[in-house]
Amino acid sequence: MKEKVVLAYSGGLDTTAIIPWLKENFDYDVVCCCIDVGQGNELDGLDERAKLSGASKLYIENIVDEFCDDFVMPCVKAGAVYEHKYLLGTSMARPAIAKKLVEIARKENAVAICHGATGKGNDQIRFELGIKALAPDIKIIAPWRMTDVWTMQSREDEIAYCEQHGIHLPFAADSSYSRDRNLWHISHEGLELEDPANEPNYDHMLVLGVTPEKAPDQGEYVTMTFESGIPKTLNGREMKVSEIIKELNALGGKHGIGIVDIVENRVVGMKSRGVYETPGGTILMAAHEQLEELILDRDTLETKKKLGSQFAQVVYEGKWFTPLREAIQAFVDVTQKDVTGEVKFKLYKGNIIKAGTTSPYSLYNESLASFTTGDLYDHHDASGFITLFGLPLKVRAMKKAELENKK
Repeated sequence: MKEKVVLAYSGGLDTTAIIPWLKENFDYDVVCCCIDVGQGNELDGLDERAKLSGASKLYIENIVDEFCDDFVMPCVKAGAVYEHKYLLGTSMARPAIAKKLVEIARKENAVAICHGATGKGNDQIRFELGIKALAPDIKIIAPWRMTDVWTMQSREDEIAYCEQHGIHLPFAADSSYSRDRNLWHISHEGLELEDPANEPNYDHMLVLGVTPEKAPDQGEYVTMTFESGIPKTLNGREMKVSEIIKELNALGGKHGIGIVDIVENRVVGMKSRGVYETPGGTILMAAHEQLEELILDRDTLETKKKLGSQFAQVVYEGKWFTPLREAIQAFVDVTQKDVTGEVKFKLYKGNIIKAGTTSPYSLYNESLASFTTGDLYDHHDASGFITLFGLPLKVRAMKKAELENKK
């Protein structure tokens, strides 16, 4: 029997061309594995296409709920945002996909896993770090880095290669954005975005929603509840996390929420420009933060923000299956114990506007916060506090004055 390779298969031109290439150059039995993380109708017709291209088998594995519960929510609870803007849509999905690829490879007794990520991007790192952490014995094949045997450099080359191998597929050498989609987001790269001087052609680009200019003139109120940092209800209806994200995507897209144009620093050292649509994720992150600021004390919140930024970098760099990620997540989980309550906000032309927050664990004390004198706060106490709090500044100023007088 031939040795088996598991191919991370999307159904696109790149991974379709890789099937006959693997058979020709390695004489492998190719098992395709498409991981469903919410990419929608992109999965239509995959079985026929994979078999037509020479695959012996195709797995279509739906891990949408696992993706949302075990990968998305830790990032939401951590407030993980890369370089102040990117909500980690692709970054969170890659370790989830890598984990499933390893499971299928073990099931099929495969000796290798192959992916179609390019040699310039982040995804090669995320896939391969995940595979190395979970299955260090399995060989990894990355065709785009094997320029001695992978000679195709364009869509035209790949189409011609497929034709030469009797594979006639409905792909065209068109000019379109390079996209990655899952339930959390969709990313866009290429075309006019390759020059940062160009304004994005949003009318041509957007998939999940509209620009704020084209959003309704009437705002829309939304109410959500959380239990220990996890969203439980949306507008009074109890739903699982994946369903809440799907509903929020529709609401956010309608109101022009979550469109980000960013020039980010890739792990491989270059800057790249992309546009991300994350309508539901942007709302969920904002709603969670709206509740959290009512509940967490100052020191915990400050520390959590720092670790949240580090968590984002860890995830962005593909280091999901590491002790550091587990340790930061453990800290975050402790902070979420009391993050329970209800948030209300209004969506209006790209904005998420607070409209009230309640929690049984709220640390907001009206008696303390109001301008009237309450039982818990004696204004006279502030004098001693300011004296001690400002003592280093006063001592420094006195020393400077003393030195000046000696001149």
